Amino acid sequence: MYYLSKELFFPPVSRANSEGILAVGGDLSPERLLLAYKSGIFPWFEEDDPILWWSPNPRMVLFLDELVVSKSMRNIINRNIFKVTFNQNFREVISNCRKIKREGQNGTWITNDMIEAYCKLHESGIAKSVEVWQNDELVGGLYGIDLGHIFCGESMFSKVSNASKVAFIALANQLKAANYKLLDCQVYNEHLESLGCREIDREEFMKILKSK
Repeated sequence: MYYLSKELFFPPVSRANSEGILAVGGDLSPERLLLAYKSGIFPWFEEDDPILWWSPNPRMVLFLDELVVSKSMRNIINRNIFKVTFNQNFREVISNCRKIKREGQNGTWITNDMIEAYCKLHESGIAKSVEVWQNDELVGGLYGIDLGHIFCGESMFSKVSNASKVAFIALANQLKAANYKLLDCQVYNEHLESLGCREIDREEFMKILKSK
């Protein structure tokens, strides 16, 4: 495992261990975060722990033509229960992602420092959010890093059933219309698989990431 210094550098992702951990330390400066995502790396750690940088193999992604929208979800979307916006309240979205209780996790990796770092990236147009509203209340959403050809999803939240799915589907449709190559979802979970995401080899992911 590589220990980062103040130098703006990451080792090749092939050096990640079997769990996907590549490096420890460094900082959450906008410059380092952007370099990380462009290199196929993302931070993921719990509060009070050192910063851990990951590049898992395999990688969970959505190829945008493979988005799965169930009949029940189509009905929900067509009923206009929710309103979807983009980049209207980034800080509120990431703050809600921090607060949501997640099965199997005791704490959150979204620390105060991380919120401030990603808000700076949002101000520069790199970090983006999707908001889902019901009766003018923010009930779901997601955020991530926009690399121009790949969107790196970071986290999402739901206060009511299906709100995060609505955000994900809206984002995927927008990315497809803009000819993005894929939506990066980082690691496997059943919720993502139900939406059409699948695991690919890290080497394949890196080829797509490096091609523009």
